[in-house]
Amino acid sequence: MRGRLPMVTAITLGVIVVGLAIAAGWLGVVSLRGKDEADQRAKAVQAARQMGVNLMSLDAATAQRDLDRIVAGTTGDLKNKLASQSSAFMQQVTKAKAKSTVSDVDAALVSIDGDSAEVMVSLNGTVTNDKVKNGTPQGYRYQMDLTRVDGRWLVSGLEVVP
Repeated sequence: MRGRLPMVTAITLGVIVVGLAIAAGWLGVVSLRGKDEADQRAKAVQAARQMGVNLMSLDAATAQRDLDRIVAGTTGDLKNKLASQSSAFMQQVTKAKAKSTVSDVDAALVSIDGDSAEVMVSLNGTVTNDKVKNGTPQGYRYQMDLTRVDGRWLVSGLEVVP
């Protein structure tokens, strides 16, 4: 009986050590997964926030570059639609000598699921043109659907919210 006690103790301690190692590994995986999810939420919100800024940062003098920046932040049908309407947009902006600036940008995540997210963006924008020289700040709100493509969050749907 005396010889069996150290063996039982050794086996018990071995089982405890293995159990602790498994628990530590599991907690590490859960922690890393939570960090990745938090990173993806932050990246989706930042992408939507940047799109809001891009949408309201237009200048007739840099209209093509501004439009290219907007299109680069989109994907799918929205990207195709913007690209196909770019010529008409360019004509309107340059003809009116329009310029818009943005301030007070805020964005909040509504939902996220894998490679899809929905974000609300609120900002103030001031638009000036040939007829309105001093523009008045106005509030704008957008609901944006985002899709993760090759690790980047891109806007796949855009709606102005009253």
